[in-house]
Order: sequence, then C-alpha cells, then structure tokens
Amino acid sequence: MELDARKRKVLEAIVIDYIATAEPVGSRTIARKYNLGVSSATIRNEMADLEEMGLIEQPHTSAGRVPSDTGYRYYVDCIMEKKDLAYEAKKLIRDSFQIKIKQLEDLIQLSLKILSSMTSYTSLVLAPQPDKSTLQLIQLMLVEPGKALIVIITEGGRIENRIVDIPESITKADLDIVSQILNLNFKGLPIKDWDKTLLSSVRSQLIKQHKVVSLALEFLDMLLREEKDDKVYLAGALNIFNQPEFRDVSKVRSILELLEDEDALSNILKEEMEDGIQVRIGGENKYEGIKNCSLITATYKLNGKTLGTIGLLGPTRMHYAHAISILEFITDTLSITLKRL
Repeated sequence: MELDARKRKVLEAIVIDYIATAEPVGSRTIARKYNLGVSSATIRNEMADLEEMGLIEQPHTSAGRVPSDTGYRYYVDCIMEKKDLAYEAKKLIRDSFQIKIKQLEDLIQLSLKILSSMTSYTSLVLAPQPDKSTLQLIQLMLVEPGKALIVIITEGGRIENRIVDIPESITKADLDIVSQILNLNFKGLPIKDWDKTLLSSVRSQLIKQHKVVSLALEFLDMLLREEKDDKVYLAGALNIFNQPEFRDVSKVRSILELLEDEDALSNILKEEMEDGIQVRIGGENKYEGIKNCSLITATYKLNGKTLGTIGLLGPTRMHYAHAISILEFITDTLSITLKRL
C-alpha cells in the first residue's frame, strides 16, 4: 500500500494527535494544529480515502477518526521517524546500571523497573533460556573442617552458592581436585546436555571425594531442574489502568489474566526472539488477551549470543518512537553490562 504525501501527512497527524489525547481526531483539529496548508474540506476528503483504505476508523458516532491497527502499522513502518534518546535519559539509564549488581536476576529487575518508569507501560523480560545456559565455573572452597562452600556461575551471569556439610577428613586439596574435575567435565557445556552418563563418569573419577561430589552434583541437578522452567519477570503491570482505553473492565481483566499466565507470556516472548526491534500491533498478537495492545520487543545478548527477550506492553495508542528508543537503549546497556560483569 502506497500513500501520496498529503495522505501520509493526514495519517501522521491523526496518529500523533490520538496518541497524545486519546480523543478521536477531526478535520478541523488537523487543519488548526498541523498546518498542512489545505482546508478542512480537503482534509475531510483525504480522511474519507484513508478510512476506505482501512487505515483509520470512526468510533461509534463520533465525528472524529482514530487509527486502525493497519494505520498504526503503516505509521510505524513507513512514516515514523526514529528518535535518538535525549542525553539526560541516556545518562539516567547508564547511571542506574553503575550500581554494584552481580546477579543476572537483579540486572533484569533493574532493567524492567527503568523501562516501566520511563514509558509508563508494562515491561516484561524472558530470562535466559535453559538450552542457552552453560556452566562458566564451579568452585568448592573449604570454609572450616566439615563445611564447604559451593559456588556455581553460568555464562548468563547467574550465581548460585550453598554451604554444605562434608566429612571432616576432606581437605582443601580434595576440594580443589573436585573443582578441577567438575569444571573439566561441565564447563562450557549447555545445561540441557548434562545427562546421567556424564554424572556417573564424574563420580567414578573421584572415588575418594565421593561424598563431596555427590553434594556438588546434587546442587547441579537442582540448578538444572530450576533452569528447565522459563522465567518471566514483570514490572508496572498496573500501569495499564492509567490508559483511558482500558477503563472497560472486561478489557483489563483479559490483560491481567494473561499477565498472570507465565507459560503464555513465555511463549509470547520466545516467539519474538529475533534480532532487532519487533513490533506487534493489536490483532497481530496471537493471544486474545492482548489483541487491544501493542507489544514491542528486543533481545539482549552476551558475547553475541541471545540470552532472552525484553519487551513493553501498552495500548495500540502507544508512543512508538519514544518507546522504541528507550527499549533499544536499555537493551543495549543491559548487554554491555552483562559483558562487563
């Protein structure tokens, strides 16, 4: 679909005005506010053509028009100009990521909080996928006779630790041997590829330290079980109530029900695990609960490898250019921070 310059300007004016006011836009408003150099009558004719093309629609009996999902799509793909984030906003985001954080979950929560507060939309993140997680380090350290600290770090930045009881006869040298053998067998191996054959092989290599190995492998097995469940984090879920188009209780209920369904959210974010910014508008969303919403997503990475998806959920009347610029910058900053850590 191709629009001439005047129709593009009229559609742009309708989208921008409706985003700002949440009120249907009439020809007089466009003529008064957007200086298109033509009369209200000419604008009405252009609006009639746009409506016939399915790019705008008339809500109820209002004299004004609002963008359709197709109209928003045309605006995002063909009209919208990408905006560079203001220096102050970039500084705020960078400064926020300077605080001392070593846990991936904490970084994710921080990203969500910033994203939600700066856009007033609901933000959501899919944590690193189980089949993407690899063991970076496992270290056993003697705390005191009879007690050892087990530390596990995954490539995605997740850190787990536990103090376990061990036989008092186990020495620091024994723990070093256990650490060395475990790292030799598991380091760099995707968690999904750990199996019973490998576990049995490790046990046979460390007969003397059998008790410690059993505890360490039990901890690894616990981590594996936890990693099998996709984790989705949310922030600003109640922001949806601040949008005038969601004063309809039934619309809000369907959205909140979806936000409570972690499996559905996980599936949604997995489907959007593509490079670059992805925008799903209204009916383009597969799930019924968010067919009145738009979802903007981007992936975050470590050393070029995609770890998960971060997104923004809001009304189709979304400040697309602003939301995209913030999401893009936060995602890039998160990836840089992960690499630095």
